[in-house]
Amino acid sequence: MTHPIRIGVQIQPQHADYAQIREAVAAAEDAGVDVVFNWDHFFPLYGEPDGEHFECWTMLGAWAEATSRVEIGALVTCNSYRNPELLADMARTVDHISGGRLILGIGAGWFERDYDEYGYDFGTAGSRLADLAQALPRIRNRWEKLNPAPTRDIPVLIGGGGEKKTLRYTAEHATIWHSFGNVDTFTRKSGILDGHCADVGRDPAEIERSIGVSASPGEVADGLVAAGASLFTIGVGGPDYDLGLVKEWVSWRDAQRD
Repeated sequence: MTHPIRIGVQIQPQHADYAQIREAVAAAEDAGVDVVFNWDHFFPLYGEPDGEHFECWTMLGAWAEATSRVEIGALVTCNSYRNPELLADMARTVDHISGGRLILGIGAGWFERDYDEYGYDFGTAGSRLADLAQALPRIRNRWEKLNPAPTRDIPVLIGGGGEKKTLRYTAEHATIWHSFGNVDTFTRKSGILDGHCADVGRDPAEIERSIGVSASPGEVADGLVAAGASLFTIGVGGPDYDLGLVKEWVSWRDAQRD
């Protein structure tokens, strides 16, 4: 299975009015990106810590109506903030609103301020990973029970590089693996993911390999493609949402397709 080259953008929902976020999403779709992500936090991750910020899933519902072509999703949603059945129902609902364009990006969670201020138990990295492990099958089980059912087999993106647990869960449950770091890190962890796929009887080619990029395609694309990456996502923060680098990657993608 060969995955097409795709370009994503993470419109980070911080330090901006919602009108600016809406305009950035429209501009990204017009620019030709394949996927538009936000993230699932309650406070900015950088810049002024008490700056403007908006919630993830209500925003995705709005994006489902405001866009027509791009896939949408969280990079990534925090498993700790909603129980698995509710999250499954929210994802199914946005899937329908969007006409089958939702990606369920999910991770174990890590940003302690979110937990403390919103009354969630932060626990430990191990307990959060254990919660994710039991949530993933519950989400799929709920999708099988909902009426109406999702419009498609909703893609599940798992973000993270934990070699013993996160990559194991990815092999068991994910359609897309999202990673960070340079080509050497990506190559090593991708190989570990392949090993977990072998252990669980999964064809590793079924899992699309995604990576966050911050350099131009001329600097990093060839090595990452050779290592198996096919979805490249650029993060842009508010309030300006400069899509210059995103457009470079879109042009590069189009050149690969010609």
